[in-house]
Amino acid sequence: MDQVSLVCRRRHLSRRTEQAYRFWIRRYIHFHGRQHPRVVGTSGIVAFINHLAAVGGVAASTQSQALNALLFLYRDVLEVEVGHLDGLRRVQRRDRLPVVLSMDEVVAALAQMEGITALMAHLLYGSGLRVTECMTLRVKDVDLEAGLIHVRAGKGGKDRTTLLPDRLRSRLGRQLVGVAKLHKQDLARGAGFAPLPNALQRKYPSASQSLAWQFLFPSRVVRACPQTGRRLRWHASESGVQMAFKNAVRQAGIVKHASVHTLRHSFATHLLAAGTDIRTIQLLLGHRNLKTTMIYTHVEHAVRKTLSPLDRLHVP
Repeated sequence: MDQVSLVCRRRHLSRRTEQAYRFWIRRYIHFHGRQHPRVVGTSGIVAFINHLAAVGGVAASTQSQALNALLFLYRDVLEVEVGHLDGLRRVQRRDRLPVVLSMDEVVAALAQMEGITALMAHLLYGSGLRVTECMTLRVKDVDLEAGLIHVRAGKGGKDRTTLLPDRLRSRLGRQLVGVAKLHKQDLARGAGFAPLPNALQRKYPSASQSLAWQFLFPSRVVRACPQTGRRLRWHASESGVQMAFKNAVRQAGIVKHASVHTLRHSFATHLLAAGTDIRTIQLLLGHRNLKTTMIYTHVEHAVRKTLSPLDRLHVP
């Protein structure tokens, strides 16, 4: 497992990808009676993946993630050629429309929130951010003057620029002032360090203590770094805004199966309904393929007000 982590970091895979790969590789080893994957051989991949489909009842995306983890294990970690996997049974992928809230439902849900989680939720809807992208924003990524938010190393390791709603400028300005005040207090206590990505710590040794690299939504606690001993302030937990939004949806009486990620779907659908072209929405969302963004055209058509033929009948 140490080898797995080493190769993941050498290839600059995200922390979430590394965690997912480690999880599935562990499951794979336990499935084969804790035998070493090299002893099991690549034929063990088919048995495990088919078991997930037949017994585990997993979704197509889950099965694909497990398969990618095992291909990574054999090809990149153990350096074993996998070849063709005979007898592999893939779960059929179903086309599902994302859950989208109406504008009135968004207003009702956001009205039930308060404090810092309310600001996060407003930003998620107003900028179309993923929750991880919101949590990992740094001070330097917010351009109040230009009205832009710069997303660094988003999904797939891609950078992009998205909207900063005018309505949030003053609130984000106050948040930045609060972060600066907290950072000043941390510096006075001998802390004030923020974790830096990749090898930037070696390239820019003083950047970790600069205000620019502090998280926009910092954690309430400071933790010591196991490697350097520095007292780091990470970003706030994603679970905070997730639970707050879930409670807000319930309190607003919304019966849709909505999560905080639904705000991103709503952002795209409402832009499309307002006449924004699909290419612009693709850039704002950071989708690599336009086909991914096209799903919102189906959602927009589904929610568009179309008169039912029953409503045209002049009968009681």
